[in-house]
Amino acid sequence: MKKKTIGIIGGMGPLATCDLMEKIIRNTRAATDQEHIHIITDCNTCIPDRTKAILEGGTDPVPEMVKSIKRLQEGGADLLIMPCNTAHYFYDRLQAAADIPILHMLRETAKTLHRKQTACAAVFATDGTVRTGIYDRVLKEQGIRAVYPTPDQQKLLMCLIYDYVKSGKPGIRMQKPYVRELLETMYSLGAQKMILGCTELPIAFDLLGMKQDTVDPTLVLARAAVTAAGYETVSL
Repeated sequence: MKKKTIGIIGGMGPLATCDLMEKIIRNTRAATDQEHIHIITDCNTCIPDRTKAILEGGTDPVPEMVKSIKRLQEGGADLLIMPCNTAHYFYDRLQAAADIPILHMLRETAKTLHRKQTACAAVFATDGTVRTGIYDRVLKEQGIRAVYPTPDQQKLLMCLIYDYVKSGKPGIRMQKPYVRELLETMYSLGAQKMILGCTELPIAFDLLGMKQDTVDPTLVLARAAVTAAGYETVSL
């Protein structure tokens, strides 16, 4: 199989972009620099906020994302990935604008859960992702039931995403008791796995030291991209 170059539609947000790149590198079986994957990243911080666009009629992010797609294609990318769950609401428009495939992070996550024989999963995500129901659809395709946090717990997740990771506010460990309560609620609803369905959430949960029964879509996407590029993944 011909080795392929991966293009990352980045900047949503910058730290999540770096997290994806690191996970691609750490999950590629390689002994030298030359055995790693050629990755081109466009960390386009001009892309408007996806949640505001979906819920508040904010600026459409697609034109800026298409600019990234064109730059990545011109740079030699053979396939594209984007470390933003909410951005997948616009997936069909983006794929239509691209001449190369864009891997679908949410579908890859749902397939991973199916392989793990998960019957019910909790979805932790932005308000935009939750309200569009995009995780509902991909999970339903795999026969998986989705459950969601209470409104107050959803506010907690948005705080973790926007205040503690995107803005870099210190003191995230003060939120640990509330996150533990959130997990207990999800277990009581039947959740077997917790989808960290915003690319800032794996970073937040790492900082909190709370990874049990979580599924990281960024990691799922990274491993799928390694395979799609024609490389071997390391064993987990």
